[in-house]
Amino acid sequence: MTSSPKKFPVSWDQFHRDCKALAWRLSGISDAKGEWKAIVSITRGGLVPAAIIARELGVRNIETICIASYHDYKDQGKLHVIKGISKELIEQSGGKGAGILVIDDLVDTGKTAKIVREILPEAHIATVYAKPLGEPIADTYVTEVSQDTWIYFPWDMDLAYAEPISGKKDG
Repeated sequence: MTSSPKKFPVSWDQFHRDCKALAWRLSGISDAKGEWKAIVSITRGGLVPAAIIARELGVRNIETICIASYHDYKDQGKLHVIKGISKELIEQSGGKGAGILVIDDLVDTGKTAKIVREILPEAHIATVYAKPLGEPIADTYVTEVSQDTWIYFPWDMDLAYAEPISGKKDG
Protein backbone atom coordinates (compact mmCIF):
# COMPACT_ATOMS: atom_id res chain seq x y z
CA MET A 1 0.00 0.00 0.00
CA THR A 2 1.41 3.37 -1.03
CA SER A 3 0.80 6.24 1.35
CA SER A 4 -0.05 9.69 0.08
CA PRO A 5 2.38 12.46 0.74
CA LYS A 6 1.82 14.52 3.84
CA LYS A 7 0.43 17.97 3.16
CA PHE A 8 1.95 21.08 4.71
CA PRO A 9 0.00 24.20 3.70
CA VAL A 10 1.85 27.42 4.48
CA SER A 11 -0.05 30.70 4.86
CA TRP A 12 1.38 34.08 3.83
CA ASP A 13 1.69 35.05 7.50
CA GLN A 14 3.56 31.88 8.40
CA PHE A 15 5.84 32.14 5.37
CA HIS A 16 6.67 35.76 6.18
CA ARG A 17 7.50 34.81 9.79
CA ASP A 18 9.67 31.91 8.60
CA CYS A 19 11.53 34.19 6.14
CA LYS A 20 12.16 36.71 8.92
CA ALA A 21 13.44 33.89 11.13
CA LEU A 22 15.83 32.92 8.32
CA ALA A 23 16.96 36.56 8.05
CA TRP A 24 17.68 36.60 11.81
CA ARG A 25 19.84 33.51 11.46
CA LEU A 26 21.66 34.95 8.46
CA SER A 27 22.31 38.27 10.17
CA GLY A 28 24.75 36.56 12.49
CA ILE A 29 26.71 34.59 9.89
CA SER A 30 30.39 35.47 10.03
CA ASP A 31 31.41 34.42 6.51
CA ALA A 32 29.72 37.53 5.12
CA LYS A 33 32.16 39.63 7.19
CA GLY A 34 29.30 41.79 8.35
CA GLU A 35 27.69 42.34 4.98
CA TRP A 36 26.45 40.21 2.11
CA LYS A 37 27.68 41.37 -1.31
CA ALA A 38 24.60 40.09 -3.11
CA ILE A 39 21.70 37.70 -3.01
CA VAL A 40 21.13 35.10 -5.71
CA SER A 41 17.53 33.96 -5.75
CA ILE A 42 16.75 30.53 -7.20
CA THR A 43 13.60 31.14 -9.17
CA ARG A 44 10.77 30.89 -8.88
CA GLY A 45 10.42 29.70 -5.31
CA GLY A 46 13.28 31.82 -4.00
CA LEU A 47 11.88 35.14 -5.23
CA VAL A 48 9.56 35.90 -2.31
CA PRO A 49 11.98 34.86 0.46
CA ALA A 50 14.82 36.71 -1.31
CA ALA A 51 12.76 39.92 -1.31
CA ILE A 52 11.98 39.61 2.40
CA ILE A 53 15.55 38.70 3.35
CA ALA A 54 17.04 41.44 1.14
CA ARG A 55 14.88 43.98 2.93
CA GLU A 56 15.75 42.67 6.39
CA LEU A 57 19.49 42.47 5.74
CA GLY A 58 19.74 45.66 3.66
CA VAL A 59 21.01 43.91 0.52
CA ARG A 60 20.33 45.80 -2.72
CA ASN A 61 22.20 43.66 -5.25
CA ILE A 62 19.85 40.81 -6.17
CA GLU A 63 20.50 38.35 -8.99
CA THR A 64 18.52 35.32 -10.14
CA ILE A 65 19.34 31.90 -11.42
CA CYS A 66 16.45 30.20 -13.15
CA ILE A 67 16.38 26.42 -12.79
CA ALA A 68 13.31 24.39 -13.64
CA SER A 69 12.89 21.08 -11.85
CA TYR A 70 9.21 20.54 -11.01
CA HIS A 71 7.46 20.23 -14.32
CA ASP A 72 4.07 18.95 -13.21
CA TYR A 73 3.97 20.18 -9.58
CA LYS A 74 4.29 16.58 -8.37
CA ASP A 75 7.57 15.05 -9.42
CA GLN A 76 11.00 16.55 -9.75
CA GLY A 77 12.15 16.03 -13.31
CA LYS A 78 15.37 16.72 -15.17
CA LEU A 79 16.94 20.02 -14.16
CA HIS A 80 17.22 22.72 -16.74
CA VAL A 81 19.14 25.99 -16.23
CA ILE A 82 17.04 28.60 -18.01
CA LYS A 83 19.12 31.63 -16.93
CA GLY A 84 22.52 31.59 -15.29
CA ILE A 85 24.17 33.99 -12.85
CA SER A 86 25.77 37.09 -14.38
CA LYS A 87 29.49 36.86 -15.08
CA GLU A 88 29.95 40.26 -13.38
CA LEU A 89 28.60 38.97 -10.07
CA ILE A 90 30.68 35.82 -10.26
CA GLU A 91 33.79 37.93 -10.92
CA GLN A 92 32.94 40.35 -8.07
CA SER A 93 32.86 37.39 -5.68
CA GLY A 94 36.35 36.24 -6.63
CA GLY A 95 34.95 33.71 -9.07
CA LYS A 96 33.68 31.38 -6.35
CA GLY A 97 30.76 33.15 -4.68
CA ALA A 98 32.42 34.40 -1.51
CA GLY A 99 30.05 36.76 0.34
CA ILE A 100 27.07 35.78 -1.83
CA LEU A 101 23.86 34.56 -0.22
CA VAL A 102 21.81 32.07 -2.27
CA ILE A 103 18.12 31.92 -1.31
CA ASP A 104 15.44 29.36 -2.13
CA ASP A 105 12.12 28.43 -0.57
CA LEU A 106 12.96 24.74 -0.17
CA VAL A 107 15.82 22.30 -0.57
CA ASP A 108 14.18 18.98 -1.45
CA THR A 109 16.60 16.46 -2.96
CA GLY A 110 19.43 19.00 -3.13
CA LYS A 111 19.84 18.66 -6.91
CA THR A 112 19.03 22.30 -7.65
CA ALA A 113 21.28 23.57 -4.85
CA LYS A 114 24.12 21.36 -6.10
CA ILE A 115 24.00 23.06 -9.50
CA VAL A 116 24.31 26.45 -7.80
CA ARG A 117 27.07 25.12 -5.53
CA GLU A 118 29.04 24.07 -8.63
CA ILE A 119 28.80 27.61 -9.99
CA LEU A 120 29.38 29.37 -6.63
CA PRO A 121 31.24 26.91 -4.37
CA GLU A 122 31.88 29.48 -1.61
CA ALA A 123 28.37 30.96 -1.55
CA HIS A 124 26.13 30.50 1.49
CA ILE A 125 22.97 28.56 0.57
CA ALA A 126 19.94 29.32 2.73
CA THR A 127 16.41 27.97 2.42
CA VAL A 128 13.25 28.44 4.40
CA TYR A 129 12.43 24.72 4.47
CA ALA A 130 14.63 21.62 4.10
CA LYS A 131 13.94 17.95 3.51
CA PRO A 132 16.36 15.27 4.72
CA LEU A 133 17.86 14.49 1.28
CA GLY A 134 18.61 18.16 0.60
CA GLU A 135 19.47 19.32 4.12
CA PRO A 136 23.21 18.52 3.89
CA ILE A 137 23.72 20.98 1.01
CA ALA A 138 21.91 23.87 2.73
CA ASP A 139 24.12 25.96 4.99
CA THR A 140 21.18 27.52 6.83
CA TYR A 141 17.47 26.74 6.96
CA VAL A 142 14.56 27.33 9.32
CA THR A 143 12.38 24.21 9.34
CA GLU A 144 12.99 20.59 8.36
CA VAL A 145 10.05 18.62 6.99
CA SER A 146 9.91 14.93 6.14
CA GLN A 147 10.87 13.80 2.65
CA ASP A 148 7.30 12.63 1.96
CA THR A 149 5.79 16.04 2.77
CA TRP A 150 4.46 18.25 -0.01
CA ILE A 151 4.64 21.92 0.93
CA TYR A 152 1.82 24.05 -0.43
CA PHE A 153 3.25 27.56 -0.65
CA PRO A 154 0.86 30.51 -0.36
CA TRP A 155 1.34 31.54 -4.01
CA ASP A 156 0.15 28.07 -5.08
CA MET A 157 -3.15 28.12 -3.19
CA ASP A 158 -6.62 29.59 -3.25
CA LEU A 159 -8.97 29.74 -0.30
CA ALA A 160 -11.00 26.54 -0.42
CA TYR A 161 -12.45 23.79 1.74
CA ALA A 162 -9.86 21.37 3.10
CA GLU A 163 -10.59 17.71 3.86
CA PRO A 164 -9.89 16.69 7.48
CA ILE A 165 -6.84 14.46 7.99
CA SER A 166 -9.14 11.56 8.95
CA GLY A 167 -11.08 11.92 5.70
CA LYS A 168 -14.32 12.06 7.71
CA LYS A 169 -16.62 14.92 6.82
CA ASP A 170 -18.56 16.85 9.43
CA GLY A 171 -22.28 16.97 9.19
